[in-house]
Amino acid sequence: MLRIERARHINRPATFSAMEDFTVEQAKILIAEARRTIESYLETGKVNKARIPEEMDKPMGVFVTLKKHRAKGERLRGCIGFPEPIYDLSRGLAKAAVSAAFSDPRFPPLDAEELPGISLEISLLSSPRLLDVPKAELSSAVKVGEHGIIIERGINRGLLLPQVAVEEGCDSESFLALGCLKAGLPPDAWLDKKVNIYVFTAEVFGEVEPRGDVIEVVKHSIG
Repeated sequence: MLRIERARHINRPATFSAMEDFTVEQAKILIAEARRTIESYLETGKVNKARIPEEMDKPMGVFVTLKKHRAKGERLRGCIGFPEPIYDLSRGLAKAAVSAAFSDPRFPPLDAEELPGISLEISLLSSPRLLDVPKAELSSAVKVGEHGIIIERGINRGLLLPQVAVEEGCDSESFLALGCLKAGLPPDAWLDKKVNIYVFTAEVFGEVEPRGDVIEVVKHSIG
């Protein structure tokens, strides 16, 4: 499950267009910088902007996920980000990385001894788009493994990244139900006319092990 860092209320379909694609080599830079900002925060208590090439430093949504590796596999250790392009990537990546490491309320703040056993994953998001279809067609409009979702009703809001549906073995209806639960709503609330559902795509890159090779986990153009 993921925590969404609330930025502003989504009240219209977004029209922002980000870079078309990221490469694994670019993702290596981003993941290295996410790790560096966490290390820097451990030493100084300050959030420094990520040092990334100017051509990559555009406004876009970004999430950073931390995973703790053990002999029996990996488990979530933090995940926070920004679904909307309210920050340039250099600032959004750094803020998301530090927040995921030290401000996710589900976990205690990361300590220096843990960091060597932590792998990082970054999700680069398109702007959320309102699904303006009849409720009976919603499940067919949500593409499992391609779409992330935001469920919103009043002050209730929950976000799931595209990879969650695959990791949890969801079909579209169970993914929507999971999103409703994440928002603090009943699992069938997605059929409620007062509930807004937004979708977005993402490019997701992650380390296969702490400080290990970087691979593309999910590939969907964010343009």
